[in-house]
Amino acid sequence: MIAHMQIRASHNAEPDFGAAFSEYKDEIFRHCYFIMYSRELALELMQEAFMKTWEYIAKGNDIENVRAFLYRTASNLCFNYKRKKHEASLEALQEEGFDPPSEDERLKRDVVAEEQVIRVLKGIEEPYRTAVSMRYIQGLSPAEIADILGETANTVSVRITRGIKQLRTLLPDG
Repeated sequence: MIAHMQIRASHNAEPDFGAAFSEYKDEIFRHCYFIMYSRELALELMQEAFMKTWEYIAKGNDIENVRAFLYRTASNLCFNYKRKKHEASLEALQEEGFDPPSEDERLKRDVVAEEQVIRVLKGIEEPYRTAVSMRYIQGLSPAEIADILGETANTVSVRITRGIKQLRTLLPDG
């Protein structure tokens, strides 16, 4: 394997590009295959990744790490293909009468859900409510919470565990 191959557009890039194709075509094909799970599509996207790479070089751009550039290009092509296919599926569903919720409807649902969370959290005793809120709503780690509250991480973890236990008793399926 060629270590950290680069291609300079200012020099004759064709031999380097040919060497990169020989070196990486199977690797890029496998990468595409494990994203797409289709041999034909993986082959097509692998070829397109190399074509886009050549176009980039032909425009006078250098590539410092050809392998990384090819992986990034192939990944983008695969994910763009999947996104377009997903958008086409959504359009087909809409033609059949499916209507996804509007932004206003989503916002209303989020506000209702937030109000429900606040109502349930109010049922937890302090200091457990604060620990649970900081952990699961604010996304802080027990160590971060401990630093903020001036407690040990172990104390915070115990409070979180006890708060979750109280939460379970307040929830319908608790």
